Amino acid sequence: MKNLLIGTLFSTLATVSFAQNPISVHVLNLQDGLPSPHVKVTLEEQKNGKWTQLSQSETNEQGRVTALYPENMKLEKGTYKVTFKTGDWFKAHQQKSFFPEVPVIFEVDGSVEHYHIPLLLSPYGYSTYRGN
Repeated sequence: MKNLLIGTLFSTLATVSFAQNPISVHVLNLQDGLPSPHVKVTLEEQKNGKWTQLSQSETNEQGRVTALYPENMKLEKGTYKVTFKTGDWFKAHQQKSFFPEVPVIFEVDGSVEHYHIPLLLSPYGYSTYRGN
């Protein structure tokens, strides 16, 4: 019962955190099906054809960054890029990989309040999509 209550509390806190910050990410390792903690992640915005870094973070033990967008800014419509530093992560795990980083460029059109970018990762391939 205690574990159920703790799990419910963490699930509720994660939901509240997602609702408060408009951009989150999640990295899962397809080789073992486990989260990928300690992946460095950057967020950039494109303005006038140039990329400007807005934030950087690192995935937690569940492979998540729940608040990637800067807290003091309002999310505007536009083009953004999340870059996952996958090569560094694989090196730290003594594995070779083909992709030193995975950039994901996406459009914020204002149709939803929260943008979640999951990355399914393996040493020689990856997949991503707009999550919720």
